[in-house]
Amino acid sequence: MLFLISLFFPLTITYVLLWVYARRVWEVNGAKRRSVLEKLGVSSAEKKTIVGFFHPYCNAGGGGERVLWTVVALVQRTSPDVVSVVYSGDGDAGKDEIISKVKSRFNITLRPELLHFVFLQSRNLVEDSTWPRFTILGQSIGSMLLAWEGMSKLIPDIYIDTMGYAFTFHVVRWLSLGQVPIGAYVHYPTISTDMLARVKSRKQWHTNTNAIRSSATLSQAKLLYYRIFMYLYSGSLQRARFLMANSSWTKNHVDSVLNHRDGILDLFNVVCTIAMPISFLNLFGPRTSPPKSAKIVYPPCETHELVNFDLKGRENVILSVAQFRPEKDHAAQLRALHALFSQHPEHRSRPVKLVLIGGARNDEDAARVESLRSLAGELEISENVEFIVNASHEEVLSYLARASIGLSTMVDEHFGINVVEFMAAGVIPVTHASGGPLNDIVVPFNGGTTGYHATSSETFANALNEVLSMAPDPLLAMRERARAWAVHQFSREGFERDWEASGWRNFIR
Repeated sequence: MLFLISLFFPLTITYVLLWVYARRVWEVNGAKRRSVLEKLGVSSAEKKTIVGFFHPYCNAGGGGERVLWTVVALVQRTSPDVVSVVYSGDGDAGKDEIISKVKSRFNITLRPELLHFVFLQSRNLVEDSTWPRFTILGQSIGSMLLAWEGMSKLIPDIYIDTMGYAFTFHVVRWLSLGQVPIGAYVHYPTISTDMLARVKSRKQWHTNTNAIRSSATLSQAKLLYYRIFMYLYSGSLQRARFLMANSSWTKNHVDSVLNHRDGILDLFNVVCTIAMPISFLNLFGPRTSPPKSAKIVYPPCETHELVNFDLKGRENVILSVAQFRPEKDHAAQLRALHALFSQHPEHRSRPVKLVLIGGARNDEDAARVESLRSLAGELEISENVEFIVNASHEEVLSYLARASIGLSTMVDEHFGINVVEFMAAGVIPVTHASGGPLNDIVVPFNGGTTGYHATSSETFANALNEVLSMAPDPLLAMRERARAWAVHQFSREGFERDWEASGWRNFIR
């Protein structure tokens, strides 16, 4: 009993202090709101709804950023009474530079008078390098602290996470006293049943190192860690009022997380609730009508410029367009090229060239590029490999117009905007046989194939060789099918239609 009292007392004090702080933040938010609107030139007589988008890396220039800025542009075009606020860690760039880059990278025009940035100083809290151990837990805690900073500066009328930080929902709910509806567009679940299965089966992966895989004790410890994290992540997602997923793969995993149950942890939660009614597990209030499932909203793929590219006369260029992040597995692309040259040396002298275009968000990404350069040297393929970091929109289009093959090696790629762009541009996709590219994008159309799937260096090399060796007429027919499918199924107009049908407007006051 004394032990329970000793736990109950500090938790109660913490609860009271947080409640007092939340009341204070909510009370002063009106003045902060008026200040933001005044800076944008909005008179006090005008009624505006503020929609907040939590996207700490809004200036990164990747597919997730295309989603964000397409939504912001859509809202600006269709809802002049809505002001979009982006919570970002890109304060060094500033508003004007970010808007300019959005135009340059995505050809999206934004209206500055309907856009405000809340610049965050603590973005390092969600960096991989900040949490070398227990990374996903550390980043999730970091995202809560980052959201705390953002909400302390301005609480919106609607909060939408567009980058995958579900744990921020607790902070928004708490500091807004439960008044702000929460939604999310999920690109990739923070944890999935696949990740639990890999740890349980002791399969080596970039999230499950060989040191852990080879130890039964460490594997069991990590499995427990993942089980607890999955339980908390499920509780976080259930606090959203609307959820969108970017592919069938993501939807299936998000739905699985939403409905996840763990008997032991459920029992532990009940015991804690009985023993300590005011406990950390209940600190953020009851779950309110969580969505039963996510809605698929395929991300916008700008195909208008790409469909005009000539399908004939392509160069022997294998093109990769992906941010230099570990999960994109660029090393597998280099090994696939090496395997191609080993199995079919004639392609080295043609010459076939691999061009890797991608964004580098930070020093860690830049170091990864240098590591890839070294790997290319070790594999003796440096002369056939080119790296283009943080390319402009025009540079990307230039390569899409002349490349023959588009290469994507990420396992369980949640969607794959780059793959859709390959197809719309007439570039034959060769992708990993998993996730969105397998289930949603590179699928048969009009009675024929639209690309290739592979799982290893050898099978990737075989697919590359098949495209490079294909006769002109069947190759042209495949390019035409791939383009027709991309335009038919994935477009900005389709994304905007499905976004509007998600129900987010039901929460505009």
